[in-house]
Amino acid sequence: MTGEARTPDGDDQPLDGLTVLDASRVLVGPFCTMQLGDLGAEVIKIERPDGGDQTRGWHPPTYGEESAYYVSINRNKRSLTLNLASEEGREVFRDLATEADVLVENFRVGKMEEWGLDYGTLSEANPELVYCSLSGYGEWGPQKDRPAYDIMMQAEGGLMSITGEEDGPPVRVGVAIADIGAGMYATQAILAALLYRELGDGTGQKVDVSLLDGQVAWMSYMASYYFATDDPPGRMGSKHPTIAPYQAFETSDGYVVVATASENLWPKFCRALDREDLIDDERFAVNADRVANRSELDRILDEEFEQYSTAEAVARMEEAGVPASRVRDMEDVFENPQVQARNMHRTVDHPTIGSMEMAGSPMHFSQTPTEIDRHPPLLGEHTEEVLREFGYDDETIADLADRDIV
Repeated sequence: MTGEARTPDGDDQPLDGLTVLDASRVLVGPFCTMQLGDLGAEVIKIERPDGGDQTRGWHPPTYGEESAYYVSINRNKRSLTLNLASEEGREVFRDLATEADVLVENFRVGKMEEWGLDYGTLSEANPELVYCSLSGYGEWGPQKDRPAYDIMMQAEGGLMSITGEEDGPPVRVGVAIADIGAGMYATQAILAALLYRELGDGTGQKVDVSLLDGQVAWMSYMASYYFATDDPPGRMGSKHPTIAPYQAFETSDGYVVVATASENLWPKFCRALDREDLIDDERFAVNADRVANRSELDRILDEEFEQYSTAEAVARMEEAGVPASRVRDMEDVFENPQVQARNMHRTVDHPTIGSMEMAGSPMHFSQTPTEIDRHPPLLGEHTEEVLREFGYDDETIADLADRDIV
Protein backbone atom coordinates (compact mmCIF):
# COMPACT_ATOMS: atom_id res chain seq x y z
CA MET A 1 0.00 0.00 0.00
CA THR A 2 1.28 3.45 -0.87
CA GLY A 3 -0.32 5.24 2.08
CA GLU A 4 -0.88 8.26 -0.19
CA ALA A 5 -4.21 9.58 -1.41
CA ARG A 6 -2.45 10.69 -4.59
CA THR A 7 -2.32 7.14 -5.97
CA PRO A 8 -5.23 5.13 -4.53
CA ASP A 9 -4.63 1.41 -4.24
CA GLY A 10 -8.23 0.30 -4.81
CA ASP A 11 -10.72 0.55 -7.66
CA ASP A 12 -13.84 0.73 -5.49
CA GLN A 13 -15.38 4.05 -4.53
CA PRO A 14 -16.63 4.96 -1.04
CA LEU A 15 -20.34 4.92 -1.93
CA ASP A 16 -20.41 2.10 -4.49
CA GLY A 17 -23.79 0.36 -4.46
CA LEU A 18 -25.68 3.32 -3.04
CA THR A 19 -28.66 4.65 -5.03
CA VAL A 20 -29.57 8.33 -4.77
CA LEU A 21 -32.85 9.70 -6.11
CA ASP A 22 -32.15 13.35 -6.92
CA ALA A 23 -35.38 15.34 -7.10
CA SER A 24 -33.57 18.66 -6.70
CA ARG A 25 -32.74 21.42 -9.12
CA VAL A 26 -30.76 24.63 -9.57
CA LEU A 27 -27.73 24.58 -7.18
CA VAL A 28 -28.02 23.50 -3.55
CA GLY A 29 -29.40 20.01 -4.23
CA PRO A 30 -27.44 19.27 -7.41
CA PHE A 31 -24.20 20.33 -5.69
CA CYS A 32 -24.97 17.90 -2.85
CA THR A 33 -25.81 15.00 -5.17
CA MET A 34 -22.79 15.68 -7.38
CA GLN A 35 -20.59 15.10 -4.33
CA LEU A 36 -22.38 11.83 -3.64
CA GLY A 37 -21.88 10.87 -7.30
CA ASP A 38 -18.19 11.76 -7.11
CA LEU A 39 -17.98 9.34 -4.18
CA GLY A 40 -19.43 6.53 -6.29
CA ALA A 41 -23.17 6.66 -5.59
CA GLU A 42 -25.57 5.91 -8.45
CA VAL A 43 -27.38 9.24 -8.79
CA ILE A 44 -30.65 9.37 -10.75
CA LYS A 45 -31.53 12.97 -11.58
CA ILE A 46 -35.30 13.50 -11.90
CA GLU A 47 -36.15 16.31 -14.34
CA ARG A 48 -39.28 17.81 -15.85
CA PRO A 49 -39.89 16.59 -19.41
CA ASP A 50 -40.55 20.18 -20.54
CA GLY A 51 -37.08 21.67 -20.16
CA GLY A 52 -35.59 19.88 -17.18
CA ASP A 53 -33.53 21.56 -14.50
CA GLN A 54 -33.93 25.35 -14.74
CA THR A 55 -30.18 25.81 -15.01
CA ARG A 56 -30.21 24.14 -18.43
CA GLY A 57 -31.63 27.44 -19.63
CA TRP A 58 -29.23 29.68 -17.71
CA HIS A 59 -27.01 30.95 -20.50
CA PRO A 60 -24.87 32.52 -21.82
CA PRO A 61 -22.26 31.32 -21.37
CA THR A 62 -22.63 27.92 -22.93
CA TYR A 63 -20.24 25.01 -23.14
CA GLY A 64 -20.94 23.85 -26.66
CA GLU A 65 -24.74 23.85 -26.63
CA GLU A 66 -25.01 23.17 -22.88
CA SER A 67 -25.37 25.73 -20.11
CA ALA A 68 -22.00 26.24 -18.43
CA TYR A 69 -23.85 26.61 -15.12
CA TYR A 70 -25.70 23.31 -15.50
CA VAL A 71 -22.68 21.23 -16.47
CA SER A 72 -20.65 22.55 -13.51
CA ILE A 73 -22.78 20.72 -10.91
CA ASN A 74 -24.36 17.72 -12.63
CA ARG A 75 -21.62 15.23 -13.49
CA ASN A 76 -21.78 11.62 -12.31
CA LYS A 77 -25.57 11.46 -12.70
CA ARG A 78 -28.13 9.91 -15.02
CA SER A 79 -31.10 11.97 -16.19
CA LEU A 80 -34.64 10.59 -16.07
CA THR A 81 -37.50 12.84 -17.16
CA LEU A 82 -40.63 12.50 -15.05
CA ASN A 83 -43.74 14.66 -14.77
CA LEU A 84 -44.36 14.90 -11.02
CA ALA A 85 -47.36 17.14 -11.63
CA SER A 86 -49.22 14.01 -12.75
CA GLU A 87 -50.34 11.17 -10.49
CA GLU A 88 -48.87 8.67 -12.94
CA GLY A 89 -45.48 10.39 -12.67
CA ARG A 90 -45.68 10.41 -8.90
CA GLU A 91 -46.46 6.70 -8.92
CA VAL A 92 -43.30 6.03 -10.92
CA PHE A 93 -41.39 8.19 -8.43
CA ARG A 94 -42.75 6.09 -5.55
CA ASP A 95 -41.53 2.95 -7.32
CA LEU A 96 -38.04 4.43 -7.60
CA ALA A 97 -38.04 5.62 -3.98
CA THR A 98 -38.90 2.11 -2.79
CA GLU A 99 -35.46 0.91 -3.86
CA ALA A 100 -33.44 4.08 -3.21
CA ASP A 101 -31.04 4.57 -0.31
CA VAL A 102 -31.16 8.38 -0.38
CA LEU A 103 -33.65 10.94 -1.66
CA VAL A 104 -32.73 14.62 -2.05
CA GLU A 105 -35.34 17.29 -2.83
CA ASN A 106 -35.57 21.07 -2.68
CA PHE A 107 -39.16 21.83 -3.64
CA ARG A 108 -40.97 24.54 -1.68
CA VAL A 109 -41.85 23.47 1.84
CA GLY A 110 -45.03 21.36 1.80
CA LYS A 111 -44.97 20.46 -1.91
CA MET A 112 -43.80 16.89 -1.43
CA GLU A 113 -46.51 16.34 1.21
CA GLU A 114 -49.09 17.74 -1.22
CA TRP A 115 -47.92 15.20 -3.80
CA GLY A 116 -47.83 12.31 -1.36
CA LEU A 117 -44.06 12.05 -1.77
CA ASP A 118 -43.11 13.12 1.76
CA TYR A 119 -40.81 11.19 4.09
CA GLY A 120 -43.63 9.78 6.17
CA THR A 121 -45.32 8.29 3.11
CA LEU A 122 -42.22 6.99 1.33
CA SER A 123 -40.59 5.57 4.46
CA GLU A 124 -43.58 3.29 5.02
CA ALA A 125 -42.57 1.38 1.89
CA ASN A 126 -38.84 1.91 2.43
CA PRO A 127 -37.89 2.28 6.12
CA GLU A 128 -34.18 2.40 5.20
CA LEU A 129 -34.61 5.60 3.16
CA VAL A 130 -32.52 8.66 4.11
CA TYR A 131 -34.67 11.58 2.97
CA CYS A 132 -33.00 15.00 2.73
CA SER A 133 -35.08 18.16 2.29
CA LEU A 134 -33.34 21.40 1.38
CA SER A 135 -34.97 24.81 1.65
CA GLY A 136 -34.22 28.46 2.23
CA TYR A 137 -35.52 28.82 5.78
CA GLY A 138 -36.13 25.25 6.91
CA GLU A 139 -39.28 23.23 7.45
CA TRP A 140 -40.51 24.97 10.61
CA GLY A 141 -40.49 28.46 12.04
CA PRO A 142 -42.43 31.63 11.14
CA GLN A 143 -40.57 32.16 7.83
CA LYS A 144 -40.64 28.58 6.52
CA ASP A 145 -42.89 29.49 3.56
CA ARG A 146 -40.83 32.43 2.33
CA PRO A 147 -39.13 32.11 -1.06
CA ALA A 148 -35.35 32.18 -0.88
CA TYR A 149 -32.43 32.87 -3.18
CA ASP A 150 -28.74 32.80 -2.43
CA ILE A 151 -28.30 36.58 -2.26
CA MET A 152 -31.19 36.79 0.21
CA MET A 153 -29.58 34.16 2.40
CA GLN A 154 -26.22 35.93 2.33
CA ALA A 155 -28.09 39.01 3.54
CA GLU A 156 -30.33 37.23 6.06
CA GLY A 157 -27.51 35.18 7.56
CA GLY A 158 -25.18 38.13 8.17
CA LEU A 159 -22.54 37.38 5.54
CA MET A 160 -23.16 40.55 3.52
CA SER A 161 -22.88 42.70 6.65
CA ILE A 162 -19.22 41.70 6.96
CA THR A 163 -18.35 41.51 3.24
CA GLY A 164 -17.18 44.56 1.29
CA GLU A 165 -15.08 47.62 1.93
CA GLU A 166 -15.51 49.50 5.20
CA ASP A 167 -17.14 52.57 3.65
CA GLY A 168 -18.80 50.74 0.77
CA PRO A 169 -22.07 48.93 0.28
CA PRO A 170 -22.63 45.32 1.38
CA VAL A 171 -21.31 42.82 -1.17
CA ARG A 172 -22.32 39.24 -1.95
CA VAL A 173 -19.59 36.60 -2.17
CA GLY A 174 -18.79 36.00 -5.84
CA VAL A 175 -20.23 32.47 -5.96
CA ALA A 176 -23.57 31.34 -4.51
CA ILE A 177 -21.94 30.36 -1.25
CA ALA A 178 -25.21 29.98 0.70
CA ASP A 179 -26.38 27.32 -1.76
CA ILE A 180 -22.99 25.63 -1.92
CA GLY A 181 -22.55 25.70 1.85
CA ALA A 182 -25.98 24.17 2.46
CA GLY A 183 -25.18 21.54 -0.19
CA MET A 184 -22.02 20.63 1.72
CA TYR A 185 -23.92 20.42 5.02
CA ALA A 186 -26.53 18.23 3.31
CA THR A 187 -23.86 15.83 2.06
CA GLN A 188 -22.36 15.64 5.54
CA ALA A 189 -25.77 15.04 7.12
CA ILE A 190 -26.70 12.35 4.59
CA LEU A 191 -23.45 10.48 5.20
CA ALA A 192 -24.02 10.69 8.96
CA ALA A 193 -27.57 9.34 8.56
CA LEU A 194 -26.27 6.49 6.40
CA LEU A 195 -23.62 5.65 9.00
CA TYR A 196 -26.27 5.67 11.73
CA ARG A 197 -28.40 3.37 9.58
CA GLU A 198 -25.50 0.94 9.26
CA LEU A 199 -24.47 1.08 12.92
CA GLY A 200 -27.95 1.41 14.40
CA ASP A 201 -31.21 -0.42 13.77
CA GLY A 202 -31.04 -0.27 9.98
CA THR A 203 -33.61 2.48 9.50
CA GLY A 204 -33.21 5.75 7.68
CA GLN A 205 -34.43 9.16 8.78
CA LYS A 206 -35.46 12.63 7.67
CA VAL A 207 -32.76 15.27 7.21
CA ASP A 208 -33.67 18.99 7.07
CA VAL A 209 -31.00 21.47 5.93
CA SER A 210 -31.66 25.15 5.24
CA LEU A 211 -29.60 27.84 3.55
CA LEU A 212 -30.25 30.26 6.41
CA ASP A 213 -29.05 27.81 9.07
CA GLY A 214 -25.92 27.15 7.05
CA GLN A 215 -25.10 30.84 6.77
CA VAL A 216 -25.68 31.45 10.47
CA ALA A 217 -23.41 28.50 11.32
CA TRP A 218 -20.71 29.86 9.01
CA MET A 219 -20.57 33.11 11.01
CA SER A 220 -18.50 31.11 13.53
CA TYR A 221 -15.96 33.51 15.11
CA MET A 222 -17.81 36.58 13.83
CA ALA A 223 -20.86 35.43 15.81
CA SER A 224 -18.62 34.80 18.80
CA TYR A 225 -17.17 38.33 18.54
CA TYR A 226 -20.72 39.67 18.68
CA PHE A 227 -21.69 37.49 21.65
CA ALA A 228 -18.55 38.60 23.49
CA THR A 229 -18.96 42.34 22.85
CA ASP A 230 -22.61 42.99 21.90
CA ASP A 231 -21.11 44.95 19.01
CA PRO A 232 -21.92 43.56 15.53
CA PRO A 233 -18.75 43.33 13.42
CA GLY A 234 -18.81 45.28 10.17
CA ARG A 235 -17.17 45.29 6.76
CA MET A 236 -13.39 45.46 6.57
CA GLY A 237 -12.60 44.59 2.98
CA SER A 238 -9.93 41.89 2.95
CA LYS A 239 -8.70 42.75 6.45
CA HIS A 240 -8.99 40.52 9.51
CA PRO A 241 -10.65 41.90 12.65
CA THR A 242 -8.03 40.53 15.07
CA ILE A 243 -4.83 40.08 13.01
CA ALA A 244 -2.72 42.75 11.30
CA PRO A 245 -1.36 42.86 8.69
CA TYR A 246 -3.56 40.13 7.19
CA GLN A 247 -5.03 41.53 3.98
CA ALA A 248 -4.56 42.51 0.35
CA PHE A 249 -2.26 45.37 -0.60
CA GLU A 250 -2.21 47.14 -3.95
CA THR A 251 1.05 46.85 -5.87
CA SER A 252 2.19 48.73 -8.95
CA ASP A 253 0.37 46.26 -11.21
CA GLY A 254 -2.16 44.36 -9.10
CA TYR A 255 -2.63 43.03 -5.59
CA VAL A 256 -0.75 40.83 -3.16
CA VAL A 257 -2.23 39.12 -0.12
CA VAL A 258 -0.11 38.70 3.00
CA ALA A 259 -0.91 36.73 6.16
CA THR A 260 1.25 37.85 9.07
CA ALA A 261 -0.64 35.55 11.40
CA SER A 262 1.89 35.10 14.22
CA GLU A 263 4.31 37.24 16.15
CA ASN A 264 7.39 35.52 14.73
CA LEU A 265 6.32 36.54 11.22
CA TRP A 266 6.23 40.27 11.96
CA PRO A 267 10.04 40.81 11.96
CA LYS A 268 10.36 38.73 8.79
CA PHE A 269 7.62 40.80 7.15
CA CYS A 270 9.37 44.06 8.05
CA ARG A 271 12.71 42.85 6.75
CA ALA A 272 11.09 41.71 3.48
CA LEU A 273 10.05 45.35 2.92
CA ASP A 274 13.40 46.73 4.08
CA ARG A 275 11.58 48.36 7.01
CA GLU A 276 13.45 46.95 10.00
CA ASP A 277 12.61 50.19 11.81
CA LEU A 278 9.03 48.99 12.19
CA ILE A 279 9.99 45.87 14.14
CA ASP A 280 10.45 47.64 17.45
CA ASP A 281 8.13 50.57 16.77
CA GLU A 282 6.01 50.68 19.93
CA ARG A 283 2.89 51.26 17.85
CA PHE A 284 3.33 47.88 16.16
CA ALA A 285 5.40 45.81 18.57
CA VAL A 286 2.82 43.03 19.02
CA ASN A 287 -0.31 42.08 17.16
CA ALA A 288 -2.64 43.80 19.63
CA ASP A 289 -0.74 47.04 19.01
CA ARG A 290 -0.92 46.59 15.26
CA VAL A 291 -4.67 46.04 15.42
CA ALA A 292 -5.13 49.08 17.67
CA ASN A 293 -3.04 51.23 15.30
CA ARG A 294 -4.26 49.62 12.09
CA SER A 295 -4.96 52.90 10.24
CA GLU A 296 -1.42 54.19 10.65
CA LEU A 297 0.08 50.80 9.82
CA ASP A 298 -2.04 50.52 6.67
CA ARG A 299 -0.93 53.97 5.53
CA ILE A 300 2.73 53.00 5.88
CA LEU A 301 2.32 49.61 4.22
CA ASP A 302 0.24 50.97 1.35
CA GLU A 303 3.15 53.26 0.45
CA GLU A 304 5.64 50.40 0.70
CA PHE A 305 3.76 47.91 -1.48
CA GLU A 306 3.02 50.36 -4.27
CA GLN A 307 6.77 50.46 -4.98
CA TYR A 308 6.78 46.81 -6.08
CA SER A 309 5.13 44.75 -8.77
CA THR A 310 3.00 41.88 -7.55
CA ALA A 311 5.65 39.35 -8.59
CA GLU A 312 8.35 41.30 -6.73
CA ALA A 313 6.22 41.61 -3.59
CA VAL A 314 5.38 37.91 -3.54
CA ALA A 315 9.01 36.97 -4.14
CA ARG A 316 10.18 39.18 -1.27
CA MET A 317 7.63 37.71 1.10
CA GLU A 318 8.32 34.12 0.13
CA GLU A 319 12.08 34.59 0.43
CA ALA A 320 11.54 35.94 3.95
CA GLY A 321 9.21 33.07 4.88
CA VAL A 322 6.06 35.19 5.06
CA PRO A 323 2.85 33.63 3.64
CA ALA A 324 1.80 35.61 0.57
CA SER A 325 0.03 35.19 -2.75
CA ARG A 326 -1.07 37.15 -5.75
CA VAL A 327 -4.81 37.31 -6.35
CA ARG A 328 -5.47 34.81 -9.12
CA ASP A 329 -8.28 34.89 -11.67
CA MET A 330 -9.78 31.69 -13.09
CA GLU A 331 -7.16 31.44 -15.85
CA ASP A 332 -4.37 31.73 -13.28
CA VAL A 333 -6.05 29.24 -10.95
CA PHE A 334 -6.18 26.42 -13.50
CA GLU A 335 -2.66 27.13 -14.75
CA ASN A 336 -1.34 26.79 -11.20
CA PRO A 337 0.92 23.70 -11.09
CA GLN A 338 -0.32 22.89 -7.58
CA VAL A 339 -3.94 22.80 -8.80
CA GLN A 340 -2.87 20.57 -11.67
CA ALA A 341 -0.81 18.31 -9.42
CA ARG A 342 -3.82 17.85 -7.14
CA ASN A 343 -5.93 16.73 -10.13
CA MET A 344 -8.33 19.65 -9.67
CA HIS A 345 -8.42 20.43 -13.41
CA ARG A 346 -10.31 17.55 -14.99
CA THR A 347 -11.70 16.62 -18.39
CA VAL A 348 -14.63 14.36 -19.24
CA ASP A 349 -15.98 13.18 -22.58
CA HIS A 350 -19.40 14.56 -23.51
CA PRO A 351 -21.64 13.36 -26.37
CA THR A 352 -22.22 16.85 -27.85
CA ILE A 353 -19.38 18.94 -26.46
CA GLY A 354 -16.50 16.51 -26.91
CA SER A 355 -13.80 16.85 -24.27
CA MET A 356 -15.14 19.09 -21.50
CA GLU A 357 -13.09 20.74 -18.75
CA MET A 358 -14.28 21.12 -15.17
CA ALA A 359 -13.05 21.53 -11.61
CA GLY A 360 -12.21 18.27 -9.89
CA SER A 361 -13.30 16.84 -6.56
CA PRO A 362 -11.36 18.04 -3.49
CA MET A 363 -11.85 14.67 -1.75
CA HIS A 364 -8.81 12.40 -2.07
CA PHE A 365 -8.61 8.86 -0.67
CA SER A 366 -5.75 6.37 -0.42
CA GLN A 367 -7.91 3.35 -1.33
CA THR A 368 -11.30 4.54 -2.66
CA PRO A 369 -10.81 7.25 -5.29
CA THR A 370 -13.33 9.83 -6.40
CA GLU A 371 -13.91 9.61 -10.13
CA ILE A 372 -15.72 11.41 -12.92
CA ASP A 373 -17.40 8.41 -14.50
CA ARG A 374 -20.32 10.17 -16.18
CA HIS A 375 -20.65 13.40 -18.12
CA PRO A 376 -23.38 15.88 -17.07
CA PRO A 377 -26.35 14.13 -18.69
CA LEU A 378 -28.45 15.37 -21.56
CA LEU A 379 -32.09 15.90 -20.66
CA GLY A 380 -33.76 12.51 -20.31
CA GLU A 381 -30.69 10.74 -21.67
CA HIS A 382 -31.14 7.73 -19.39
CA THR A 383 -34.94 7.61 -18.97
CA GLU A 384 -35.49 4.28 -20.72
CA GLU A 385 -32.33 2.75 -19.28
CA VAL A 386 -33.24 3.59 -15.68
CA LEU A 387 -36.89 2.54 -15.97
CA ARG A 388 -35.86 -0.83 -17.41
CA GLU A 389 -33.54 -1.34 -14.43
CA PHE A 390 -36.51 -0.72 -12.12
CA GLY A 391 -38.62 -3.33 -13.88
CA TYR A 392 -40.57 -1.34 -16.47
CA ASP A 393 -40.99 -3.08 -19.83
CA ASP A 394 -40.67 -1.36 -23.21
CA GLU A 395 -44.43 -1.25 -23.79
CA THR A 396 -45.05 0.52 -20.48
CA ILE A 397 -42.20 2.95 -21.06
CA ALA A 398 -43.54 3.80 -24.52
CA ASP A 399 -47.00 4.38 -23.06
CA LEU A 400 -45.60 6.71 -20.40
CA ALA A 401 -43.72 8.63 -23.08
CA ASP A 402 -46.81 8.91 -25.29
CA ARG A 403 -48.71 10.48 -22.40
CA ASP A 404 -45.88 12.90 -21.53
CA ILE A 405 -45.33 11.25 -18.14
CA VAL A 406 -41.66 10.69 -18.97
